[in-house]
Amino acid sequence: MPGSRARRARALLAGACRDLSGLLVPVACAGCGRPDVPWCSACDTWWRAPAVRRDHGAGRLDLLEGRTLLPVRAPAAYAGPVRHALVAWKDGGRADLDVHLGAVARRVGVTLADDVCAAVPATVGPVLVVPVPSTARARRRRGRDPVVVLAAGLVAGLADGGVDARVARALHRSGGADLAGLGARARREALAGRVRVRRRHVVRGRVVRGRVVLLVDDVLTTGATLAACHAALVAAGARVLGAGAVAATAPPAARSAQPGVHPGVEAG
Repeated sequence: MPGSRARRARALLAGACRDLSGLLVPVACAGCGRPDVPWCSACDTWWRAPAVRRDHGAGRLDLLEGRTLLPVRAPAAYAGPVRHALVAWKDGGRADLDVHLGAVARRVGVTLADDVCAAVPATVGPVLVVPVPSTARARRRRGRDPVVVLAAGLVAGLADGGVDARVARALHRSGGADLAGLGARARREALAGRVRVRRRHVVRGRVVRGRVVLLVDDVLTTGATLAACHAALVAAGARVLGAGAVAATAPPAARSAQPGVHPGVEAG
């Protein structure tokens, strides 16, 4: 049949294009280095765990006596294939991973939907999903703001769970040192006074005051960034209900159980 032949021809052409692009620009799994796939099924299993509370392992969120500044959910430990994939995605130009990490964020959003429904009435209006801000220098270096991809995934997951939500890039970070590799105190000092609510979200009707907010980041480490974002939003009158991430640094006692590391990449 003509339609069937056309579909087969398109499928063959698409396969040939993938093969040719693989020859010109070799593709490997961002987690383990397996050739010819951007994201293999074995590495995907590390992200399939439930999005559980990870904030108790973040020192800057710890309020002592079992209390934390805000609950943070993430499915994976930031180590081995997970760490390598996130570094490649965020700083290695692997925008081809957007669809996969967006799907991880979507699953986190489904879990967060239950938290939202339990905490706030449906009449409060759309929940604002606010991505943790990058510096202008980091955005120029990367050519984009990858955490916004996670924010969109989180919104989709919240919608799956029956929660009306929208992405709001409400925060701005004005310079400061790169946080990679810094400890808790150095991160706090690098962020001090540098995270603010964008002016356009305070005037012209786009206010955060009185709104329910969820933060989103790629990795929870010390919690310094989320704490700074929380402080800025609360000062502007928002109610920060919690946060989602796709990975979290394991507490020291759990690091001996981290997954294997991609060859040639040190765990950090």
